[in-house]
Amino acid sequence: MSMLEQLLPAFLEDVVGDRFGRYSKYIIQDRAIPDVRDGLKPVQRRILYSMYEAGNTPDKSYRKSAKTVGDVMGNYHPHGDSSIYEGMARMAQPWKMGHVLIDGHGNWGSIDDDPAAAMRYTEARLSPIAMELLRDIDKRTVQFKDNFDNTAKEPVVLPSRYPNLLVNGVSGISSGFATEIPPHNLREVIDACIAVMENPQIELEELMRTVQGPDFPTGGIIMGEEGIKEAFRTGKGRIYLRARTAIEDLKGGRQQIVITEIPYQVVKSRLVTAMENIRLEKKVEGIAEVRDESGRNGLRIVVELKKEADAQGILAYLLKKTDLQVNYNFNMVAIVNKTPMQLGLKQLLEAYIEHQKEVVTYRTRYELEKAEDRAHVLEGLVKALNILDDVIATIKASKNRQDAQKNLIEQYGFTERQADAILTLQLYRLTNLEITSLEKELKELRKLIEQLRGILASTAKLLKVIKTELTEIRTKYGIDRRSEIQGEIEELKVNVEVMVTSEDVLVALSGEGYIKRTSKLSFTRSGGETDNTGLKEGDYLRFLLDVNTLENLLIFTGKGQYYLLPVHQIPEYKWKENGTAIVNVIPLPKDDRIAAVIPVKSFEEADRSLLFVTRRGQVKRTELKEYQTNRSSGVLAIKVAEGDEVIAVELSDGKKELLLVSKTGMCIRFPEEEVNRMGRAAAGVRGIQLKEGDEVVAAEWVEGEEGEILVMSDLGYAKRSLLLDYPVQGRGGKGVFTFEFKDGKRVRSNGSALVQAFAVKEAFELTTILSNGEKVAVSTEKAPIEERKSNGKQIVPATKGVTVVHLLKKTPGQS
Repeated sequence: MSMLEQLLPAFLEDVVGDRFGRYSKYIIQDRAIPDVRDGLKPVQRRILYSMYEAGNTPDKSYRKSAKTVGDVMGNYHPHGDSSIYEGMARMAQPWKMGHVLIDGHGNWGSIDDDPAAAMRYTEARLSPIAMELLRDIDKRTVQFKDNFDNTAKEPVVLPSRYPNLLVNGVSGISSGFATEIPPHNLREVIDACIAVMENPQIELEELMRTVQGPDFPTGGIIMGEEGIKEAFRTGKGRIYLRARTAIEDLKGGRQQIVITEIPYQVVKSRLVTAMENIRLEKKVEGIAEVRDESGRNGLRIVVELKKEADAQGILAYLLKKTDLQVNYNFNMVAIVNKTPMQLGLKQLLEAYIEHQKEVVTYRTRYELEKAEDRAHVLEGLVKALNILDDVIATIKASKNRQDAQKNLIEQYGFTERQADAILTLQLYRLTNLEITSLEKELKELRKLIEQLRGILASTAKLLKVIKTELTEIRTKYGIDRRSEIQGEIEELKVNVEVMVTSEDVLVALSGEGYIKRTSKLSFTRSGGETDNTGLKEGDYLRFLLDVNTLENLLIFTGKGQYYLLPVHQIPEYKWKENGTAIVNVIPLPKDDRIAAVIPVKSFEEADRSLLFVTRRGQVKRTELKEYQTNRSSGVLAIKVAEGDEVIAVELSDGKKELLLVSKTGMCIRFPEEEVNRMGRAAAGVRGIQLKEGDEVVAAEWVEGEEGEILVMSDLGYAKRSLLLDYPVQGRGGKGVFTFEFKDGKRVRSNGSALVQAFAVKEAFELTTILSNGEKVAVSTEKAPIEERKSNGKQIVPATKGVTVVHLLKKTPGQS
């Protein structure tokens, strides 16, 4: 039979699936996830056992780490030396472990994420509490298995005489599973173990009176009682860790923020760098210096503030923007009977107690065997000493040792074990003192045997032993809680005033969508005129806003979206510079356009609403507070129908009247209060009834009877008519005429559509944008006052083929 004939076909997915399945099983069970009984991953268990076996214990001197790594790699862990040394280093770092398992000597790294020195330089030995994990391992308390090459035996699990999984915690990622168990306080965990043993039906609420929550070696403040409760119940939950901070007063009215504890697993050097970057980039005003003053006296980071800086505000900002406050997610997964399981607090404690029952039972059986064997020997010796002369005579009469042993068994009823002990008895043991001590030892042994048998026969006695031994460990190694627990999660509110210096500035937005923020100083130095601002050729100044850096801009688009843009986030340019395209500041789609820009100081202003007007005559009023958002992307401001668009948005108090002007010269005036307040996503109601092909071109807010209404056509014909001539009507009507278009072959046209309308009380300048890109300045005074239905007068010289496309009102106060 050829080689080819012996091969069987196999599908790749089956082969890969099988191999990956085996690999996954290996890394879950034998690499990344700890055993629920001793809380150790295999590499940690092998390091501790190897050090114990080599006599590298707390009562001996330190030994080179390289020797330990070599022993572990050669005997139990056939992987890279770096992974073994990293596991060893973690167990020696007090900022990662609740109680270190390795007593390190030399450079074992730092909380600044400095690596440990090479293994040839560092030394180590087991810590005293690590001996409690290994205690009784020589008394057949745990199972052993063959090592990787069947040359030695290694423990499957350590006796773990205290609940190490909860005390030291663990972090690990494997295939399909991850685990994140935080460290807890040794005293609390042991008290909880005893509570579960005394009352197996104990409720979680009662247990949580003992185990308040995690206890991190780095201290800090834990927030989120509900998160702890959820994690203790299900194994999953979220808490927030906050650094311990204090605000100290300095000379000259200055203050400083002092940080003495940072959250668990946060790298101190990175935290300090992050705070220094905030100072350098001036993301927050008021930080003078950031210093790391940590040393022999413990951790200390100082954030020195400038005079009159808002210390509480800056602290809130640092907590929100840096790792001074982080969230921690529980994911309490451990191996239970070779299977990964997510466990709550009570389940973890029950699994540990079951392990201890086994450990103490096996240890008791082992000690009972030893005690019974020794008692048996002592009984033989005592009996032999009582008939010493006969025994000596029998031994003397025997041919050899074997014959003597046989004779002692046959003549006096000794067992083989007893006969052997008699024959090895030293002569000094025949003194009266020794005989008395043997009898005393036998008496004590019988008492011990009775105790051991009692433990094996009674669960209550067994549990009592476990409780006693746990209490001893609690007394010997227990430490005070380091992390403070705070029930409520404190919401971090950062005032804009902390991040931004209050400054009055100008914000300019051009017709082509170029935006800039300019200081008043730059504006003044450039001549203090709006006309000389930097613009691209053919572009024009559409919006000019006099605002403060602490304010926000609400930017509304034609398609009914809006963006909230804080003024301080607008890039700063000189007055004569063009600025930047607004798409670089807000994510405005290419097919949308800006309809209105409204500055807002506070969203909580009472009785303030936003009033929307669309091209098809829809109007909508919504409370201002509904437009408060933290999102930087577009948010729906009004539902806009297909083919319609927003043309005007105004901040209103609801007490004025709205005047809508259409392209064909129709106009309606009605009270704002006729538009009921609606939700943010509503489409609004009809403001004016339009003919086919007509549309709204202007919306003005008026009150009283004083003033005029100015309208202008596309050919530059304009006129003013008295506001008094526009009757207040009900919303939704057809309105009245505000302009009459000339129609006829022999008559010179005054235009085909209205471009814009303005309410005029006092004269102001208008900038007219023509279709050829020209800009013409004209005063409202040039428009004659005529009747409502009249032809107007040409005040803008629009030549043949050139029309007026846009009208802009110059900002009052800017010349």
